[in-house]
Amino acid sequence: MQAVSIDALHRGDGARLRRFLTRRLGNPTDAADAHQETYLLMLAALARTKIEQPSAFLFQIASNVARRMRNRQRLEGRIFQPVSDEDWAGLADGYALPEQQAMARQDLRRLAAAVDELPPRCREVFLLARIEGLPNGEVAARLGISRNMVEKHLIKALLQCRRRCGDLF
Repeated sequence: MQAVSIDALHRGDGARLRRFLTRRLGNPTDAADAHQETYLLMLAALARTKIEQPSAFLFQIASNVARRMRNRQRLEGRIFQPVSDEDWAGLADGYALPEQQAMARQDLRRLAAAVDELPPRCREVFLLARIEGLPNGEVAARLGISRNMVEKHLIKALLQCRRRCGDLF
């Protein structure tokens, strides 16, 4: 059996794999991330063992990567639920009762403390994405990390905030 070259595999299956991932994930940006992750995992697998059917193995890895991405997106959809204008109005109302203002300030202090406890990179990602409202791709580009890493930092940050401020989230 001949050794498999990632370059040869990419030349032979790269375009077909990209189409496969785009169909599975429904958007070319996520497909590009999955494409890269698939080849990284394939490279790691080739370093550990000989693979008899590299093309089939590559597509199995891609299928697993796409499934994990879809699952992560579903989880994020539940975690990152948008806040309604009514929810914000209760916090931002300058004419709120003094008790409501005090409770809102206390909630904000708890949230700020939870964010301050995050590791520096995680905090930076959270602030750029959630406070400045930048899309994950732009956060990734600014910080020189992958979108996948941005999403991991955001999940970690939100879970930390939920642990510290459960009733706010």
